[in-house]
Amino acid sequence: MASTDLHRTDSGTQDSVSELVQRASRELSELVRDEMRLAQAEMARKGKRFGKGGGLFGGAGLVGVLALQALTAAAIAALALVLDVWAAALIVTGVLAATAALMAALGRREIGRATPPKPEQTMESVRADVAEIREKAHR
Repeated sequence: MASTDLHRTDSGTQDSVSELVQRASRELSELVRDEMRLAQAEMARKGKRFGKGGGLFGGAGLVGVLALQALTAAAIAALALVLDVWAAALIVTGVLAATAALMAALGRREIGRATPPKPEQTMESVRADVAEIREKAHR
């Protein structure tokens, strides 16, 4: 065999070029599968955050409608000039409005954490892998 067809490994044995190519191909396949699993896990986490944020926005909308209903009840009570009734209605309206504001802020924060909807960590990992492969290929 010609010296260009063999490669000496750390253990002193010689591997042919075809064996080295097969091993590199196998390792590259494993790397790609691992990166795909990482991307899938990352997208699942982001999907859960989108769901939670959307649910909080929906809850904020519902509580906001309840706040408007309570405000309407307060206006009716105020027109009836029954101080205790409309005062109580205004207190309930304030509590509902504050709850809606809090839920909206929490929903916005969760949506912000989940964006952008792409597997950023996996993409960085793949870029690093490609750079390392290119560097080793040029040696």
